[in-house]
Amino acid sequence: MPSLKALRKRIATVRSTQQITKAMKMVAAAKLRRAQEAAERARPYAAKLSEMFRAVAAGVEPEAHPLLARRPERRIDLLVITSDRGLCGGYNANLLRFAEAYVRQREAAEIAVAVVGRRGVDYYRRRSATLLLHRLGILTTPATAMASELAAELTRRFAAEETDAVYLVYTRFRSALSQVPSAMPLLPVAPPATDVPPADYIFEPARPELLGRLLPRYVEAIITQALLEAIASEHGARMTAMDNATNNASDMIGRLTLSMNRARQATITKELMEIVSGAEALKG
Repeated sequence: MPSLKALRKRIATVRSTQQITKAMKMVAAAKLRRAQEAAERARPYAAKLSEMFRAVAAGVEPEAHPLLARRPERRIDLLVITSDRGLCGGYNANLLRFAEAYVRQREAAEIAVAVVGRRGVDYYRRRSATLLLHRLGILTTPATAMASELAAELTRRFAAEETDAVYLVYTRFRSALSQVPSAMPLLPVAPPATDVPPADYIFEPARPELLGRLLPRYVEAIITQALLEAIASEHGARMTAMDNATNNASDMIGRLTLSMNRARQATITKELMEIVSGAEALKG
């Protein structure tokens, strides 16, 4: 059994760790509130842009714009959005496992990866994957600025026929306790599926010219929404992980305190027995 000194030292260490995890949980909760509000505010814009795109694209042939062209998927680009930091539970592991399963479904194609987040970059570098580009600072760079850079490079590659399709893999935010790895096709651009007929607009300028301006913004809006969802998911996962770590520290402190009390009681009992034994020896 460990000594009393060792148990006291370990209890102090666990209590110090508990204070850190509790503080990190509070910080993550505050950041989560702002990130969730940003993701929710962006959804109406994305929905309205999708509605407009459906109306403009209705009746337009795929040859009208390079980003609409459909080709056999022999070369695929995968945009994976991870985090820069750890301490967020299984957030990155679940997403990367989902991405690997998604890639295995397309083994016949040549896969190249564009990654957001240091965790994803390290993961794919260890596996010698083909990295097209990587971006760090998902929490410090404005989502619109990062989405603009990513969209520009991915659309350029697709328009130049350097790739045949682009897919987006990210974590969709449901709640602080639930984040779902998701995948969606990004290029070629397809009108969002819905049962609602497209709104009837009078367009000025003509559809093909308007489509040329709208498509890059539509791709950028999809990536922006995915980045905001991923940021909210990361904060939610970190808050949950730190809450679990704080609770585990409390349980560990309780077990260590019980062991310390038992060790102290055993020491007291041993000393009493020695005193009694000594007294009996003196009597004899």
